[in-house]
Amino acid sequence: MTPLEQPDERLQQAMKRVLVATLPGLLALFWLFGWGILINLLLACATALAVEAVVLRLRQWPLRPFLGDGSALVSATLLALALPPYCPWWLTVSATACALLFGKHLYGGVGKNPFNPAMLGYALVLVSFPQQMTHWPTSHGLDLLGGLQQIFGITDNTAPDAWAQATALDSLRINKSLTIDELFASNAAFGHFGGKGVEWVNLAFLAGGVLLLQQRVFSWHAPAGMLGSLFIISLLCWNGSGSDSHGSPFFHQLTGATMLGAFFIVTEPISGPRSAKARLLFGVGVGLLTYLIRTWGGYPDGVAFAVLLMNLAVPALERLAAPPPEPSLP
Repeated sequence: MTPLEQPDERLQQAMKRVLVATLPGLLALFWLFGWGILINLLLACATALAVEAVVLRLRQWPLRPFLGDGSALVSATLLALALPPYCPWWLTVSATACALLFGKHLYGGVGKNPFNPAMLGYALVLVSFPQQMTHWPTSHGLDLLGGLQQIFGITDNTAPDAWAQATALDSLRINKSLTIDELFASNAAFGHFGGKGVEWVNLAFLAGGVLLLQQRVFSWHAPAGMLGSLFIISLLCWNGSGSDSHGSPFFHQLTGATMLGAFFIVTEPISGPRSAKARLLFGVGVGLLTYLIRTWGGYPDGVAFAVLLMNLAVPALERLAAPPPEPSLP
């Protein structure tokens, strides 16, 4: 994209619809975790706009049309929704700045990034600051004042230990002795089918994703590929309620960032494939890798790493999905 080009109007409309579609999930996260998610969102959006403005100035590009295309706000919003509520302010700022700088502008701006910016920013802070990325509130979190104090480090550092816990995915991954039934009954992180409360968050993101499908912002191929492959592999590897069980198919569908990934991450049009068949294969790969990382990897939720790994495979998927060349006439 050159300075003389204007952002695509279709891109602007799509970004606005994506932002609107995140509202059900955002409200569900707010109900579950309190003010931390909104504070994260404001920090991420402010950082994204600031980084975007600085880079545009350095390139001597006009601010208004490019700031208004919505791509920076979408990346910031998705990143804020994925980060733990009440994580330190500098973690949100660092993740957002890395997402915009290394996931977008390093490659020339919107339309040229080979990696999903939000997932790149998330993965960088997860690898760099694993301890801060594991503090998830047990229930409704803190009030607005308490949330601000926690996020900006005004309170003592022992405060998270009183209300933070391992997620359902992490608890299942490290479980060695309890059956699934015992784990669900004894661990407050588990709900009916998945993570307590997180089940409703995933259903809320599912509702937003269905809205985007109905508006034809993206096609069904990537979400269906991810959810379908995740369901099938978790069904094949599921051994009931034993202590070595890796969770039921419904557990993996309704826990972690599954629905956020399926409808808001793998559908990102720039870093993903273009053809329908390649998008389906892309989603299948993300679903399979997500399960493998969740079950045998070092991190409880593998959506971010799965997406980034499949971003690397996009050229191969496009070639694989391309129709065979027509035979030349003799």
